[in-house]
Amino acid sequence: MAQRFLDRGPPAVLALTRGDPSGIGPELALKAWLALHAEEAAPAFFIIAEPDHLAALARRFGLPVPIEAAEAGEATAIFPRALPVVALRHPVKGALGRPDAADAAGTIESIEIGVGLVRAGAADAIVTNPIAKEVLKRAGFRHQGHTEFLGELALRLFAQEARPVMLLWSPELAVVPATIHVPLAKVAELLSVDLLVETGRIVAADLKNRFGIEAPRLAFTGLNPHAGEAGHMGREEIEIIAPAIAELRRSGIDARGPYPADTLFHKSARARYDVAIAMYHDQALIPIKTLAFDTAVNVTLGLPFVRTSPDHGTAFDIAAAGKADPSSLIAALRLAGRLAAAPAGATA
Repeated sequence: MAQRFLDRGPPAVLALTRGDPSGIGPELALKAWLALHAEEAAPAFFIIAEPDHLAALARRFGLPVPIEAAEAGEATAIFPRALPVVALRHPVKGALGRPDAADAAGTIESIEIGVGLVRAGAADAIVTNPIAKEVLKRAGFRHQGHTEFLGELALRLFAQEARPVMLLWSPELAVVPATIHVPLAKVAELLSVDLLVETGRIVAADLKNRFGIEAPRLAFTGLNPHAGEAGHMGREEIEIIAPAIAELRRSGIDARGPYPADTLFHKSARARYDVAIAMYHDQALIPIKTLAFDTAVNVTLGLPFVRTSPDHGTAFDIAAAGKADPSSLIAALRLAGRLAAAPAGATA
């Protein structure tokens, strides 16, 4: 993706959610503060979590991170000397690596508080630590994941209908899966001209308004091998994907394809577009996780606020080891800070 961000104002203030407290999210937050707190241009962030739990983790892992309970509005002043924590009223029940459904309420509330603070102007963007959907679902969580829940919060707190779109961003590649957390067997029946046109319009608008790309170039993959090979390997390219591209082009969006997915992600091909729109989850995520596993960022487009997240999960298997790599969270914080300075609706 072209790195043409809009002009930035003062460093942003970011609300960071705790994620599942039995995973690596709290550890990553501590390490991110160590990496960023002394940088003059870095965005300040506060985490919505339990101060005592974070302080205990800092001691356990030997991380010299002072913890200070704070209000969101105090984050900028506190951040250079300590990690500001907006306190949750849910003591952590699970152990590292052993999640407990009793922690689901706090995990969900952390997200709700973060979006609410953005709505109130106390934060410029939200960055979310990883959650474990299966743990939340045991406690009655009814959404497929973070992205869908944020769409509900946009309606509830901002009174705006939103159709969230997942963008995985890195300096090497940006990708969007048109369908996300669905079985592969259902992808073909879920694809439609309307879905791809709506996705393309949301992507083009946010690449222009937030990333500062004046005329975004959208490359669509095919669904089938060799992009259907003129209908010999499937007709989705002819009947759905190509008509959607044509409609986007008629509306002034530089949409291209459909291209065979197996030739779209090498270096010279990537230079010809700003984002690749893939037809299903793994078609999009395999190339970006191959190219930028530690630095890719999940960005939710189509919302009335900025949301980023590290592009990995809770990593319960290593949560007790203190070895988690904070690179993706640091990249998510930096990107949120840059995007938050460009209000939705701005132009480059």
